[in-house]
Amino acid sequence: MPAIASHNSIMAVKLENAGEVARSNGGSTPQKRRLRSDAAAVENMSPISTPMKLKSPRRCANSSPNSGANGIEMEINEKLMSARKSPVKKKLCDSFKSKPNWNPQDVEQMSAVREALHVSTAPSTIVCREDEQKKVLEFCKKNLEEEKAGSLYVCGCPGTGKSLSMEKVQHYLVDWAKEAGLQQPEVFSINCTSLTNTSEIFSKILLKLQPRKKLNGSTSPLQYLQNLYSQKLHSSVMKMMLIIADELDYLITRDRAVLHDLFMLTTFPFSRFILIGIANAIDLADRFLPRLQSMNCKPLVVTFRAYSKDQIIRILQERLMELPYIVFQPQALELCARKVAAASGDMRKALSVCRSAIEILEAEMRESVRVDHMAVALSNTFKSPVVDTIKSLPQHQQILLCSAVKFFRGGKKDMTVGELNKSYMNICKTSVIPPVGTLEFFSMCRVLHDQGILKVGQSRDDKLKRVTLKADESDVTFALQGVRFFRNCLQ
Repeated sequence: MPAIASHNSIMAVKLENAGEVARSNGGSTPQKRRLRSDAAAVENMSPISTPMKLKSPRRCANSSPNSGANGIEMEINEKLMSARKSPVKKKLCDSFKSKPNWNPQDVEQMSAVREALHVSTAPSTIVCREDEQKKVLEFCKKNLEEEKAGSLYVCGCPGTGKSLSMEKVQHYLVDWAKEAGLQQPEVFSINCTSLTNTSEIFSKILLKLQPRKKLNGSTSPLQYLQNLYSQKLHSSVMKMMLIIADELDYLITRDRAVLHDLFMLTTFPFSRFILIGIANAIDLADRFLPRLQSMNCKPLVVTFRAYSKDQIIRILQERLMELPYIVFQPQALELCARKVAAASGDMRKALSVCRSAIEILEAEMRESVRVDHMAVALSNTFKSPVVDTIKSLPQHQQILLCSAVKFFRGGKKDMTVGELNKSYMNICKTSVIPPVGTLEFFSMCRVLHDQGILKVGQSRDDKLKRVTLKADESDVTFALQGVRFFRNCLQ
């Protein structure tokens, strides 16, 4: 988004967003009919969240027939389901009227606001991820009850709450096991980027499992774990173990052996651990663990989708709810959420934009963060030479970039020029736009390579050259989202 250049442009942004919020709050916009019996429930829900049909806690508790602690299951489900209900009972604008404006000159207030908006600050309640948490929790509970090993893969775009949700699931599972009278599992969480080498993960697991165990030089930690889980006598005396491996794609090696061996440990006859892997690539299991699929041992996949505008607003509100004063105008929060959702849906990016707006406000020392502060913060966050370059490209080169972005959203890291051309042709055909010829398409790829937006590899056959996207996907989306055609292409 271009930087705010004049008072008139600031006022235009204000009027545009104020009009959108007014329309969302007013009665002029047609709304879906609701049953009278649902009126009270709808009143108590946040206006920015979509009404959802919730399972009753009793039904959730009874869904696991082998559990002997229905009351505990009800409590866990209530914790997950209660996060669906937003504490904001009024509309977005009205929710700010009950609090006074904050004082940016107050050092303590400024510090509290910055802490609330920092990425490292874990919120007390994780909203908008209740369904995903429940799926993972039910999987872990079932395996723990049956003392059965298993694997699960959590994937999704960056900044969609994967790691934070798994931390909550871990605590829910330990509390549930304790209250249900089951042996609490050993929990081992690791970020794979902290490993000095990929195979070190097996040493870390063994150290957690048997801290005093010392191996002789002829036996590796992996071999010891494989032998351990092949013998009933040794494994039966061990506790179940929950392993949460974040940044799992770091373990991908040329021969894929480490990643494969890690998941294979859950398939041994007397294995005692539940593996949860976390990464961004959606098709990691299909691409790098084909042998598991052939053995019918493919991990269960839970996908975290990018946050929508309403979800980003709700999460920001939850973080700011504990503060006893107003920091942002509601239109400013809506502007931030709308732009970030359109670009990437990355919650970390939204928090970064809000902190940037706070810094701009601090320089001006106004009462609350206005729309123009947020507009400048968004422009500073997303503006880059790459964005300007993409905006100035000819239409067909922009279509080519849209084709590449859509292809790489599936988690793949590269493609051939021939595959990219096919994707480009499909967009042109759907949009009834005459495509360029094959030679001109190859020329466009070279131009984008020279500008540092694409990377085109070497091959004698142009169609077989490997292509990767060097520009950030959010930069491409942000540069082209102002044109409806490209906005529709990227959806």
